[in-house]
Amino acid sequence: MFEFKKDRRPAAEPASDWPAAVADLYRTYGNWVVAFLARRFGREIAEDLAQETFLRLTQHPLDWRSPKALLARIALNVGQDHLRRETAQKRPRLVTGEDVPEGVALPDQHEALLHRQVVAKLPRNLRDVYVLSRFGGLTYAEIATHLGISVKAVEKRMTQALKLCMARYRG
Repeated sequence: MFEFKKDRRPAAEPASDWPAAVADLYRTYGNWVVAFLARRFGREIAEDLAQETFLRLTQHPLDWRSPKALLARIALNVGQDHLRRETAQKRPRLVTGEDVPEGVALPDQHEALLHRQVVAKLPRNLRDVYVLSRFGGLTYAEIATHLGISVKAVEKRMTQALKLCMARYRG
């Protein structure tokens, strides 16, 4: 007689330092969380993100009335954090003395001070957007969430900030 076997492998054993309730949830929902994350972020990273999901669950004990919904929310947050870190690693970094590309000069102290003064004189709402974008490395969507405004408002404020900076550099 032919026996049909599931193609899934069971979730790995939970970490030994996890509370028993989280370990039970991991055994029950571990494969589901991995599959949930794989659909959104790719199979190659899904298991690592699932481990991080349950690790976060151990750090913030909650009332688990609907564990699947809670795990889904935490898993999505973990995945978004992973994407943010990945994006930040791909962003160009500020140049230090050792890794100056050929033909590029570092700003001198006077230029750096002038830039700080120009940015400091921006109106607060424009300055906040400019600083979060240029120095904080946040995306417009992240800035909008942080400041509680729309992405369109962030775009508009950034455009205004850049225009004011350029006018002050020329003036």
